[in-house]
Amino acid sequence: MPPESFRCFHVRKTGNGTIESSVESRPLHELPPGEVLIRVQASSLNYKDALAATGNPGVARNFPHVPGIDSAGIVETSDSGKFKPGDQVLCTGYEQGAGQWGGWAEYVRLPADWVVPLPDGFTLDETMILGTAGFTAAQSVLSLVEHHIEPDRGPIVVTGATGGVGVISLMILSKLGYDVTAVSGKPDQYDWLKSLGASNVIGREEVDDTSTKPLLKARWAGAVDTVGGNTLATIIRSLDHRGVAAACGLVGGTDLPLTVFPFILRGVKLDGIDSAHCPYDRRLQIWNLLAGDWKLDNLHDLATEIKIDEVDVTVDQMMQGKTHGRHIVRPR
Repeated sequence: MPPESFRCFHVRKTGNGTIESSVESRPLHELPPGEVLIRVQASSLNYKDALAATGNPGVARNFPHVPGIDSAGIVETSDSGKFKPGDQVLCTGYEQGAGQWGGWAEYVRLPADWVVPLPDGFTLDETMILGTAGFTAAQSVLSLVEHHIEPDRGPIVVTGATGGVGVISLMILSKLGYDVTAVSGKPDQYDWLKSLGASNVIGREEVDDTSTKPLLKARWAGAVDTVGGNTLATIIRSLDHRGVAAACGLVGGTDLPLTVFPFILRGVKLDGIDSAHCPYDRRLQIWNLLAGDWKLDNLHDLATEIKIDEVDVTVDQMMQGKTHGRHIVRPR
């Protein structure tokens, strides 16, 4: 039987509008509705979680709130025929950790349609080393593959390469035989990125052209962009004929200063990557790729493990751009 209470990272808004957070015990009945109660073994830390933990209203839409857009664990109880107690499962995205309480807790309760069985060949921890970041990275790489950007077409540029999405995109692309140029504003991490498969590493300024030229010199067959803003605009203007940019981030801004010329003169494509509400069948396809042909041999090298009591420190570091790689969050 599940306990009457559970520990979680609890974010709340005070009467004067300030945000407070602490690790505390809450009654189990406060969990949102859902058919599947999961005892969480691991969660992860994504930029979206850092926003939720600091009360960003675009992510944490209701208070009190529990962050954690990813969770992996053991089914405790189930009112769905899809799952039974003892099943190993995971969930990334949907409204978990955003519209409803998430995985920075000892327990989550979720709709059965959000829950994915643990893929063969994976451990629960491995799914959380990947988490939404790895899932987004795999979607981005699959976009390039499905748009027929083969390794012999030319180099692929990956922005935000020390972040979770960027570094996993780099590693998958390298595994598949692509020539990858990583973009980073952290020179002290260049050797690390090369050790993970980058053929070349360049600074952010090389993909931040502020001129009004509608087209730039063609440099890339494809791109995985985690930044957005003028960086994405620069990359689109720099794509080779029929090149593809998979866009999945906005930390560099939401505006896209472009003309139509890259699209109508070079035939380039911009593919938006939406992870939270990816259709279930597609979700299973991607997780099976990550556990199978695309499985990364050195996945654990990316992971730093933190306890839920320590997560606020790492959140502060992430908001200051001082983290790299991936973080597993332990709820107990």
